[in-house]
Amino acid sequence: MNEAEVIVVGAGSAGAALAGRLSAGGTRVLLIEAGPRGAFPWTTIPIGYGKTFNHPRVNWMFRSQPIPGMGGRDNYFPRGKVLGGSSAINAMVYSRGQPSDFEEWKAAGNPGWGWDEVLACYLRMEDHDLGASEAHGAGGPVHVTDTSRCAHPATRAFVAAAAEAGLPFSPDLNGASIEGAGYYQITTRAGRRESSATAYLRKRPTLRIVTDCQVTRLLFEGRRAVGVEAMAPGGPVTYRAPRVVLSAGAVGTPILLQLSGVGPGALLADKGVPVVIDSPAVGRNLQDHLCHDIYYRARQPTMNQVLGSPFGQARAGLRWAIRRDGPLAASVNQGGGYYRTTPDRALVDMQLYFSPLTYEHARPGTRKMTRPDPFPGFCTSVSPCKPHSRGWIELSAPDWRAPPAIHPNYLDDPRDVADLVEGMKFLRRLARTPALSALIEQERRPGPEVSSDAALEADARARAYSVFHPCGTCRMGPDPLTSVVGPDLKLHGAEGLFVADASIFPRITCGNINAPSMMVGERAAELLG
Repeated sequence: MNEAEVIVVGAGSAGAALAGRLSAGGTRVLLIEAGPRGAFPWTTIPIGYGKTFNHPRVNWMFRSQPIPGMGGRDNYFPRGKVLGGSSAINAMVYSRGQPSDFEEWKAAGNPGWGWDEVLACYLRMEDHDLGASEAHGAGGPVHVTDTSRCAHPATRAFVAAAAEAGLPFSPDLNGASIEGAGYYQITTRAGRRESSATAYLRKRPTLRIVTDCQVTRLLFEGRRAVGVEAMAPGGPVTYRAPRVVLSAGAVGTPILLQLSGVGPGALLADKGVPVVIDSPAVGRNLQDHLCHDIYYRARQPTMNQVLGSPFGQARAGLRWAIRRDGPLAASVNQGGGYYRTTPDRALVDMQLYFSPLTYEHARPGTRKMTRPDPFPGFCTSVSPCKPHSRGWIELSAPDWRAPPAIHPNYLDDPRDVADLVEGMKFLRRLARTPALSALIEQERRPGPEVSSDAALEADARARAYSVFHPCGTCRMGPDPLTSVVGPDLKLHGAEGLFVADASIFPRITCGNINAPSMMVGERAAELLG
């Protein structure tokens, strides 16, 4: 390939989409990924994310700083380090957000990012099981699977329970309205995981992909980005191009900018990094979705019996190998939905998850693997859609090998605590419905004795956890003091430098963020093409 016209740093959800679209349009693209190409079986088998959750070959396995609102606990931050990024190791739930999310982006000074423009990107990228319609696209690169036909019987009981609790059944949780309960759609194709890499990256003369190569610093001439320095297996390398796009994610992108002298001037000076552009918002505005759950012992078999025994695993593996279906072709997040915590809320503000599986998490970095419980069980969870707390990410040292200092600041805002408490009360309401109570033998965690508001709050601070949707750390907006890029994705104060990944989200969307992240790559290709 001739000299690249665009360097894309990071082949994750947005970066692979951007590089694929630009190169398909004739732009010469160099795509640089720190991780491997992905020849790893657990990134192909959909439910294999139970293995990649704690695998350093394909996962950065970051940890946060101690979190005051959680009693000083830290939080695990898995991020994909492989072609496809986090879309190659996530739980595959396809959730686009609701139209008001993007109208909010637009109202914050970002023309071109309202629902009409965003929906056009979604329609273009989708190859949806439900077919082409006003709501969905067909024939696009990303296949979206409707799981309603293959859901576990326990998941069907959850959907029935939600209806008994007053939530309407939704046959399409990405339809005109996301309110209601139903079966999650997932990014798989013919029983295999559909990451952004499998969807978008094709061999073509206009696309060069370099893997196992970590970008360590941006190169500037004055305030113009002209290339990158990177560490490859054979040693340091330099790549140059007239445009550089950072798609290293909500953790990697702000850290790379700070390492390169772009960020809060006082922070950079304190770390001994020469300031190229004083950009106060780099690394700020960190948002994420927290989740809180109730674990039950069930009266009837669940996926624990399939995935928790050697015989069940072998049978499921053989079925997947021959037919590409069965438990290994699914996600454990099978059911769920969205609802309003109070009737006076204009929009949904809480997400539900149901998993016909229970398990104990081993601390990442240990040899112990995550294993299903040895008895039938299931889990219900709530996740507030629009958290109010904000965190930040910053350099821990002026060295690309040093881990980032991640400060999620969860539960700093008392409204977030109140939302989790109300969510737990709704889960208990679900458990009392005829459909779900018939399945429950025992509430194992937190236990029925945890019932007062004070006890539920203490339990939330002790047990709530991230569902791994970090975003916002290079916020898009018109003001260089409070945002990092404009609506054209160009970095404020720089030339030739752009950001396209979840770090640009002005505010987190309702639901899982992989689909909106790929959409950002699609939209970026329009803007940069």
